[in-house]
Amino acid sequence: MGVGERAGNAPLDQTLVNLKLMGVIDNDLTLLDEYVRIANKYVEVPLPRNYPVFGEDAFETGTGVHASAVIKAMRKGDDWLADRVYSGVPAGDFGLKQVIRIGHMAGRSNIIWWLEQNGYEVTDDLVSHLFEVAKSQRRNMLDSEVETAVHQFLNQ
Repeated sequence: MGVGERAGNAPLDQTLVNLKLMGVIDNDLTLLDEYVRIANKYVEVPLPRNYPVFGEDAFETGTGVHASAVIKAMRKGDDWLADRVYSGVPAGDFGLKQVIRIGHMAGRSNIIWWLEQNGYEVTDDLVSHLFEVAKSQRRNMLDSEVETAVHQFLNQ
């Protein structure tokens, strides 16, 4: 992860990702995310949300057009395409998945997908409510925030 004395070392994880993407190696790197998480725990250096490939934000999208294209591919069962629609790095090659978020730039497809993936019944009223909540946000919502908004709507 580039941690070392003074200026740091070449990040092993990023070096392996680039070698894989360039076709120099054909190793199975689906456990590399686990390695990064364990190494991060032991070196006690925070892993930024926007850290390439293994940061929390790496494969998240909350933008309606992007999410819609990814969702269409996933609905067809085409994870290969879903990984490449708007991403230069295929998440699946590194044991990761595309994540659809709800936020101020989300479309209705984001909301419907999120509800389906989290076991909620999709109704027009609930989708409209979440769409309004999403538009009032300044960032993508955490799952817990979406769940709170769903429960508030269902319990009114």
